[in-house]
Amino acid sequence: MIQGTGRPVFSGVAIGRAYIYKKEQASLPTSCGDAAVEQQKFEEAKAAAVEQLQALVEETTERLGEEQAMILDVQMMMLDDLDYLESIEAMIKNGASAAEAVKETGDTFSAAFAAMDDAYMQARAVDVKDVSSRVVTILCGGKVGFSMEEPGILVAEDLTPSETVQMPKDKILAFVTRQGSSNSHTAILARIMGLPALVKTQINVDDDIDGKLMIVDGFEGTYYIDPDEETVAAMKEKQRNAQEYQRELETYRGKESVTKNGQKIKLYANIGNPSDVEHVLKGDAEGVGLLRSEFLYLGREDYPTEDELFEAYRKVVEGLEGRPLVIRTLDIGADKQADYFELDKEENPALGLRGIRICIRRPKVFRTQMRAIYRASALGPVGVMFPMIASVWEVRKVREMCEEIRREMQEEGIAIGSVEHGIMVETPAAAVISEQLAKEVDFFSVGTNDLTQYTLAVDRQNPNLEEFYDAHHPALLELLRMVAANAHKAGIWCGICGELGADLSMTETFLEMGYDELSVSPTRVLELRKKVCESEVTSK
Repeated sequence: MIQGTGRPVFSGVAIGRAYIYKKEQASLPTSCGDAAVEQQKFEEAKAAAVEQLQALVEETTERLGEEQAMILDVQMMMLDDLDYLESIEAMIKNGASAAEAVKETGDTFSAAFAAMDDAYMQARAVDVKDVSSRVVTILCGGKVGFSMEEPGILVAEDLTPSETVQMPKDKILAFVTRQGSSNSHTAILARIMGLPALVKTQINVDDDIDGKLMIVDGFEGTYYIDPDEETVAAMKEKQRNAQEYQRELETYRGKESVTKNGQKIKLYANIGNPSDVEHVLKGDAEGVGLLRSEFLYLGREDYPTEDELFEAYRKVVEGLEGRPLVIRTLDIGADKQADYFELDKEENPALGLRGIRICIRRPKVFRTQMRAIYRASALGPVGVMFPMIASVWEVRKVREMCEEIRREMQEEGIAIGSVEHGIMVETPAAAVISEQLAKEVDFFSVGTNDLTQYTLAVDRQNPNLEEFYDAHHPALLELLRMVAANAHKAGIWCGICGELGADLSMTETFLEMGYDELSVSPTRVLELRKKVCESEVTSK
């Protein structure tokens, strides 16, 4: 028996045959000696790659939602990048074959992106290598794809964006990769599919393990190859217990989220696009506490129109069937970039022009989004919240802009519902002056991811700083307590929409602090409700 460990990104136990995924290593053809012919080969391969990616975008949008399909849009944009194309053309003119030029350019650009300080640009290293490999495979006459004869466990060195969306998802029982991170495409897909997954494992994909019995324990971060009978029996028992736990959670479907001593809390869901509404309903969330509207801006070549935004919001409002919806105005910037915004490169983008700062600087962008939100509010309960607030003047400025937009729409005879206006509390400044801010808004929603990052001065996307990122730090807890107290003092409600909201070890603390709402991943709602219903605490 071979036993190893890795970093778990989704819990559960999977037992099945191991399927090793390896990229085809085709030998690169040499140049035919005619640069024009080689350039034509590249143009044809590029066109074929775009066609494949477009088909994948449609398929991925239908199965996994627009947010996942956007990673492929980025790759198609790379195939139009002037620097990338000029590099390939220059190498072909210098005697390289089309395949050699694409591979070397892809490797060079990927290394350059990986060396950048910006997390978003680092992520593009995977995209450029992925799309380059696709073009090279086409030029070498190979096929892009992977099949599994029966359900099993997918084992790979790592998986690129396009590889993850092409996998036979109906056959995959678990993911195991040697590389990757908690935010890798493999991890994201595993969480969407609800499958056990391990990244950064000790596994050697070159070993002769293809087809062997394998077990993945996503609770402990352990895998077993050729397990003995005792291990198989123990893991099957653990698997049965996990399934029984899921059945137990189902008994909380439709119940009120209320503690033993009668304290109620709302359990909402965080989503990124309209297609996620089905997960909200499946997870039995009581509403949506965070719609990340910036995903409607990513993977595009130009700004979305008011009608496009309205259609997206309309689908969510109608899909929620009367459940409340809170839309966060776009939080472009930092690790979420769109080229057409033409933002200047910043030394520290997490502290740069992002969130509400862009909306104040670019009122036309803000106006378009708010008009779409107000139109959607006529169809159901809608609230809006503004990200990255640090000062009272910012709130007053956006409220002034909102009033002007509402007057304009009323004069046009456009129906508008009753909209609550709140703010994200994600900077220490906003937490410290929350007593003043509470007088300006209808609610608070704490973004614990950024609030932790800014409070501790720790980049939450830097894997080398994981031991310093403490979401339970006393300073952070003191700020959370202060925010809740000041919200209630002003008579407004307050919630949490960051990852910390799903931390069951913190649930009773949040109840004691008096938080009125927790917004988490849809798959965590029932588990969180169970914890709430079993608790007996009193808010102060």
